[in-house]
Amino acid sequence: MIIVTGGAGLIGSAVVHGLNRRGHDTIMVVDHLGLTEKWRNLAPLKFRDYLEKDAFEKLLDSGELPSRLGAPLDAVIHLGACSSTTERDATYLIRNNFEYSRKLALFAREQGARFIHASSAATYGNGELGFSDDEALLPRLRPMNMYGYSKQLFDLWAMREGMLDSIVGLKYYNVFGPNEQHKGEMRSLVQKAFEQISATGSLKLFKSHRPDYGDGEQVRDFVYVKDAAAMTLHFLDNREAGGIYNVGGGSTASWNRLAAAVFSAMDRPCAIEYIDMPESIRTTYQYHTCAETEKIHATGYTAQPWSLEAAVSDYIRNYLIPNRHLGDES
Repeated sequence: MIIVTGGAGLIGSAVVHGLNRRGHDTIMVVDHLGLTEKWRNLAPLKFRDYLEKDAFEKLLDSGELPSRLGAPLDAVIHLGACSSTTERDATYLIRNNFEYSRKLALFAREQGARFIHASSAATYGNGELGFSDDEALLPRLRPMNMYGYSKQLFDLWAMREGMLDSIVGLKYYNVFGPNEQHKGEMRSLVQKAFEQISATGSLKLFKSHRPDYGDGEQVRDFVYVKDAAAMTLHFLDNREAGGIYNVGGGSTASWNRLAAAVFSAMDRPCAIEYIDMPESIRTTYQYHTCAETEKIHATGYTAQPWSLEAAVSDYIRNYLIPNRHLGDES
């Protein structure tokens, strides 16, 4: 049995889809569906059991979870978290992103199961120390928002407990792709741009508020969700690998380049309007992120990532325009 928390989310549903493509459906999906349309991400997928997060945590706390599984636990892929970089309730973030993760890691260790969890590139803060996934740098990182700090707390706890060699923490960069419709304001620019351009013919991007970056020239390491899922499942196959790993393409692209790819995929002329960045995020806004990927390649991961333009085209033409979900093609 494999537990996938956050299994109805963007990366989680892609991971379940990847397991299905391998012929594996002995999976327990854990998530919180609430009033969202996230359930649609699960509809094409195959899994043995589903539990809402609160019910799952109760079974975990009571010691009844092993009997509910009904099969030996092989792995926990823990992707469920509050991923909002603007969430201000620190108590909520600590409870969901640190305490819950700690309990799951200890449970996996007790069961002798592989534990793979989502850390975050937000732990790198403003990037003044670079974007190296060398664990020795963990105590020096200074996240710029509470979300990043909640992820950092777990990484530091795992280090103090001596668990980093036996578990895997994945620092996902800017992941985009099918099955993100439920994420609201946390959706990728590709999804938002598709809707804006469809409605108005143009797209709004933030101006730069630093003299060393032009408007729309802020850069990110964009990662297609199909690559993110493949990198995640790589560590299910390579069980000797442990520690912190970046999940990114190892290169940067500007928001302008991403926007141009969206307009091209939609067969529309490029029309961008630059607007002021809200005051509330100017001091914590990252102008540059880029994953160092040598470490994951050293574990044997050799797949070439999708190019930005190819990924955007695949996403828009094969999922957004026909209104499909990842897994519908199976």
